[in-house]
Amino acid sequence: MILPRLQGPKRTLVQLVAVVVTMASLSFAAVPFYDWFCRVTGFGGTTSVAEAGSDVVLEQTVKVRFDASLEQGMPWTFKPVVRSMEIRVGETGLAFYEAHNPTDRVVAGTASFNVFPYAAGGYFTKIECFCFTEQVLQPGETVQMPVSFYVDPAMVEDPEGQFVHEIVLSYTFHETPLPAEQAALKSSAADEAAVN
Repeated sequence: MILPRLQGPKRTLVQLVAVVVTMASLSFAAVPFYDWFCRVTGFGGTTSVAEAGSDVVLEQTVKVRFDASLEQGMPWTFKPVVRSMEIRVGETGLAFYEAHNPTDRVVAGTASFNVFPYAAGGYFTKIECFCFTEQVLQPGETVQMPVSFYVDPAMVEDPEGQFVHEIVLSYTFHETPLPAEQAALKSSAADEAAVN
């Protein structure tokens, strides 16, 4: 069976629909592709993730500074326990951030992060981090949250990375909706308080 060749307005309509479908497909593919690109290249200060520390530790050191901020409207207080540390390249470091919920309600949050200078992003490798999961703080609760990391020794061979002597690790906490089980507990506690 031979299909008739479309002409005129019908052909234009089919071409426009094809363009719209292609653009929509590309927009959905862009987010995972961009995430992959950032993780592979360290673009925009995106860090790497590893299961364990480095097998190689160099004598060269790098200073790591820790920065903390909150999205507007996030009610917590949030700060690094130690402002900076000096570690050898390849050595596993452990730092803590402290968060406090001064409100009378349960607050959940997630942390976004980046590394500066961007040339160090792909070489700054996290092993464990509070930023990998959502954090939920009860009213008045204070927690210390760890991040373990190392600076990949490959950085000293990189044309730009070899000149990095100080790295800033920045986190920003954003309030997120409570997980379903926390919201249910909060709702039942509010109902119980209303009855009493």
